[in-house]
Amino acid sequence: MTVWKSPWCGCCAGWADHMKSAGFSVTVRDTEELEAVKHEAGVPRELHSCHTARVGGYVIEGHVPAGDVERLLAEQPDAHGLAVPGMPSGSPGMENGMFDPYDVLLIKRDGSTEVFSSHR
Repeated sequence: MTVWKSPWCGCCAGWADHMKSAGFSVTVRDTEELEAVKHEAGVPRELHSCHTARVGGYVIEGHVPAGDVERLLAEQPDAHGLAVPGMPSGSPGMENGMFDPYDVLLIKRDGSTEVFSSHR
């Protein structure tokens, strides 16, 4: 897995550590050109978060839990990837003692989305 993040983002580093703890091999690439990375990865603007990753031919946008990435790779749907828009409290890397319910969205090839999993 390769993760692109801004050099000063602690929550992105926390998410990368979460993925490493789950057994993923993670390469972190610090960049100040995240908009270009997201554009090149085909992430719709409304799904943007603070970091973008690629693994197994899929794009992973934002604080997606490792279990959801594992499920994506096991099921291998015909899709572009997964996204957690924004930065919900309590998601991996955003642990701060609070929790905001959030959905992990499956990004379809046509850019539309559907709920892949819900975290409540």
